[in-house]
Order: sequence, then C-alpha cells, then structure tokens
Amino acid sequence: MPDLWANSLLLASAAFAAGVLNAIAGGGSFLTLPALIFVGIPPIMANATSALAVSPGYLGSTLGFKPELRAMPPTRLKREMLISAVGGVTGALLLLVTPAKVFASVVPWLLLFATVLFAAGPLIAQRASPVNPAGTHLTRWREPGLLLACVYGGYFNGGLGILLMALYSATGESRIHSANALKNLNSLVLSWLSVAAFVLAGAIAWREGVLMMVAAAIGGFFGARWSKQLPVKWVRMGVIVTGLVMSAVFFARQS
Repeated sequence: MPDLWANSLLLASAAFAAGVLNAIAGGGSFLTLPALIFVGIPPIMANATSALAVSPGYLGSTLGFKPELRAMPPTRLKREMLISAVGGVTGALLLLVTPAKVFASVVPWLLLFATVLFAAGPLIAQRASPVNPAGTHLTRWREPGLLLACVYGGYFNGGLGILLMALYSATGESRIHSANALKNLNSLVLSWLSVAAFVLAGAIAWREGVLMMVAAAIGGFFGARWSKQLPVKWVRMGVIVTGLVMSAVFFARQS
C-alpha cells in the first residue's frame, strides 16, 4: 500500500508538472513517460499511457485558435486533418508492433532527439522563417512532411509541436497564429486517434492514465495562469535539463 501511494504521488506530480510545462513551453512528455516507466509500467504501455495523459491539453489549445481556423478554407483543414489521422494511427500501430526490447532500447534515443529538437526550436523556427524565399519552393512538400511528422507523433509525441511549426514555416505559412492553429488542430487529431488505437489494443494502464489525465489538466490550468509570470527562458532551460537528465538515466539503465 505505501508503494501504491508513493507511485500515485509520483505520477500525479509528474503529470501536473507536465501540464504546466505544456501550457508554457511544451516538453511535458519528458516527465510523464519516465515516471510511468519508473513505477514499473512496460515501456510501450508507458508511452501509450503518457499519450493519453497529455491528450486533453490539445483540445484547449485548439479551441483557443477557433477564429484562425474558421478563416481557413474548409477543404484544406479537412485534408490536413485526414493526413494527421492517417499519420497518427500509422505511428500508433508501428509502436504496437515494435518488440518491447527494441522500443526499450530506443527510448533513450527518442528522449535525446526530442530534447535536442526542443532546444533547437527557436533556431529552427528562425531558419525556417517564411520570409526566406526558399519556403515557396518547399510548399509541395507540406503534405508529405505533415504525414511523416504525424507518424512520428503517433509513435512518440516528444517534440511534435516544434516539428509541425517548423514544417509550416518552411513551407510558406507566413502567419504565426495560423501556423499555431494548424499545429494544435493536427496534434489534437493525431493524438486522440493514436490514443484510440492504444485503447483498442489494450495498451493503456488505465488507473495510472486517468490519474495523470486529471493531474495534467489541473497543471495546464495553473500553467496558463503562471505563463504570464514565469520567464519562458527559465522554463525552457528546465525542460532541456530535464530531458538531458532523463536521457542519461535511461542510457545508464541499459549499460
């Protein structure tokens, strides 16, 4: 019983902090996935449960950009949502058929990749600025790039938002709020459908997942309030340090 309470407290704390991080700067999966693995959830089930835990946050983010989404052509939105759905389900299925030992060995690399991607986010966004004429030549790669990014998101969610923002900027989306709106909408679609695939496959640890969903939602509420008070630079540095530490821990566990 003491272990149950201790594990529940750890998971709730990790999910609350993840909700705060996602509301301010992103990177919540750096906390939820390691916490689930630490309490004994198998890596693949931990990744699926982590996706469930942070998924409600995408709805609030999407609703916040309703005016921008309404201003876009409906056919474009439907096409991108379909691509996101296909990519998210494909990524989820790839995760489900990955042997447990293989995924466990890949986890440190995925965490490290997501951490580096997060750290390089501002530079990537700057380099991929639509004022760069090269962006117009990359427009034809927008939908194939979206599909690949969503497959990655369905398989492992870390750094997805940065990938999508870089994709939209590089392929000519000149309005930052429109790019953000599309990022949130497509993240919502692929996240919820990949979670649905995990649910149907029985890959969710429900007791831990529901607890973390509630804690992450509360964290997101407070994170939205604190986002105006906490320096984003400090928060980003905290996420990067956390990602590097978690990567090192999982690499050490393999040796």
